[in-house]
Amino acid sequence: MASLSYLVYVLVSLLNPISYLLHGHHQFNYKPSDDHEVEYKALFVFGDSLFDPGNNQYLPNITFEDDPSITWPYGETFFHHPNGRLCDGRIVPDFIAKFANLPMLPPYLQPSPKIFTDGANFASAGAGVLVETAPGTINLPLQLSYFKSVTELLQEQLGEEEAKSLLASAVYLISMGGNDYFTFYADYQENATESLQQEYVAIVIGNLTGVLQGIYDLGGRKIAFQNAGPLGCLPSAKQSYDIKFGSGCVEGLQSLARQHNKALAGVLKDLESQLPGFKYSIFEYYDALGDRVLNPTKYGFKDGTDACCGTGPYRGSYCGGLNGTISYELCSNPGESVWFDGGHTTESANLQLAKLIWSGALNVTWPYNVQQLFEA
Repeated sequence: MASLSYLVYVLVSLLNPISYLLHGHHQFNYKPSDDHEVEYKALFVFGDSLFDPGNNQYLPNITFEDDPSITWPYGETFFHHPNGRLCDGRIVPDFIAKFANLPMLPPYLQPSPKIFTDGANFASAGAGVLVETAPGTINLPLQLSYFKSVTELLQEQLGEEEAKSLLASAVYLISMGGNDYFTFYADYQENATESLQQEYVAIVIGNLTGVLQGIYDLGGRKIAFQNAGPLGCLPSAKQSYDIKFGSGCVEGLQSLARQHNKALAGVLKDLESQLPGFKYSIFEYYDALGDRVLNPTKYGFKDGTDACCGTGPYRGSYCGGLNGTISYELCSNPGESVWFDGGHTTESANLQLAKLIWSGALNVTWPYNVQQLFEA
């Protein structure tokens, strides 16, 4: 079914293997001053398409179908050209960096010298917590291996003590898990028993916990999570599973997201009690985005259901029309929509969400918000 394949294309983009990218040889040319102690502030980003600043465009044998973000109209609002972000403009990490007075983080795979004292963004569209979710993307364990390479470069350039200080004071922003559940649901849909769902969530959370332990072992202390969003409310999901207008969202996907979020909160609380110095933040993305979908006018939007760009029901598929080879619709003002394409929010929505992550109240972002994590 074409619409089902698009759900995979837009959220679990299947690319070719990238084993040759298991390197860490980006140049690093920062040298600290010998005259005074340098105070560092850095942001390291791990994630999927919601946080990918364009890493996937540097993967081997990339095509327009694999990565529509390299085609028009992606990037039209802010950058005025496609740049690898699945958005009309900036994504959440871009705004978090701005709020923290950091430069916009480029893709980690961008082939140019890097100064990692500001952090790095390893996120990859389609990536999952589990390696098998989307072979060829930069899955979470691979992102961790890239981070390890960065820590080694920091130690080499700054010295062990200064690198340790930078890593401990940095914030680690993470959005991951949705693609694992899209893959699971595509395989089982409503035939998955409750026990099978619970088992799969446990596997995802277990692997995620292992990566969090890895970040901690490498020196990270401040973790900021955007939890799983309202997966069944994405225009692409509603199109793929033939949800009729006005009849809500795909409940099977919604349920998986809720189960994941409950388990994630428990794991982070446990890690805080077990690991000295570990602090965390959870942004209730499921609720925040879900309310904007259901009540768009409350937040200054005109449409929370249809994507600005795409074709078919809800404009849920093929934004950009495979580089213009097929027809698609494009709204005149993306800022009036919650969704830009079938699976990704507009820059206007991203700004609202980023503000909640940065300085949201305890009922939205807890037990710390990201501003508090930077100051801790």
